[in-house]
Amino acid sequence: MRVRPITPELLVQELADRLAAERADGWLRVAVDGPPAAEPDRLADALVDPLRVRGRPAVRIDAADFLRPASLRYEQGRTNPDAYYLGWLDEPGLRREVLDPAGPAGSGRILPSLWNAETDRATRAGYLTLPPGGVLLVSGPILLGGSLPFDVAVHLVLSPGALARRTPQAQRWTLPAFARYADEVAPTTFADVVVRLDDPRHPALVE
Repeated sequence: MRVRPITPELLVQELADRLAAERADGWLRVAVDGPPAAEPDRLADALVDPLRVRGRPAVRIDAADFLRPASLRYEQGRTNPDAYYLGWLDEPGLRREVLDPAGPAGSGRILPSLWNAETDRATRAGYLTLPPGGVLLVSGPILLGGSLPFDVAVHLVLSPGALARRTPQAQRWTLPAFARYADEVAPTTFADVVVRLDDPRHPALVE
């Protein structure tokens, strides 16, 4: 295993190059997985324009738009790390409305959002169709190791100390969930791309 320091800008360019070369004749489902402190949404957003320039139009999906209703998320309390780990993300909904339609035998007709967690109501978003050669970028925490079918998995990892430092006090109750994820799922052992982000100004690729 080799850890290669890289600039944030070059990281985006290298990832875009790699993704653009994958399944060029079809749709590509990419997980950008990491705790909020690693800002997976920011990296996914940064990939959109470079992919377009490379001839691969990208569609961004935020996993936060596919959470379960509050009555289910908070069934064991609002700050239960086990519930956060096992039951916040609506995996069946994300698979049904996004990942399966973007698969090899899918229709390409996807729903960009399903549930607004702030209003605790359906978003009522309209369906859209993935363009030919489109790349689907799904970002959020705890996306790997379950039933979600991704073609490429990008995992952003922080050391426990860095994760604790960069997680706001109000969200530190989630830290046991990420420790459990690292221990039980161990995404660093199988993700296609692993990026260390203890210092966001100085990322490193694990190769």
